Amino acid sequence: MVSTAKTIVVLGRRDHAEAMRVAAGLTIFGHTVHLVFMNTPVADTERNAAQAELLELAEIKPVTTVAEEPGLAHVPAGQAARLLAGADAVINL
Repeated sequence: MVSTAKTIVVLGRRDHAEAMRVAAGLTIFGHTVHLVFMNTPVADTERNAAQAELLELAEIKPVTTVAEEPGLAHVPAGQAARLLAGADAVINL
């Protein structure tokens, strides 16, 4: 049987909580999912905290392009570009 699993990168640009929700949901289908937060640090809100719990359950370790984001691995622009280039799909939220 041929695998239909894809490598998907979810970009959290405008709505970090929605990006987390979508990323966690995509793992149900067996896809490899990467989540990259962009533009601003992730706000400390109840909505984001709830979605972060889903990421833990889905075993997704998000990264960020925002250098001053505490607690998340920083990916420089070149590394983020390589991640995007290697993806089967990119979802921009």
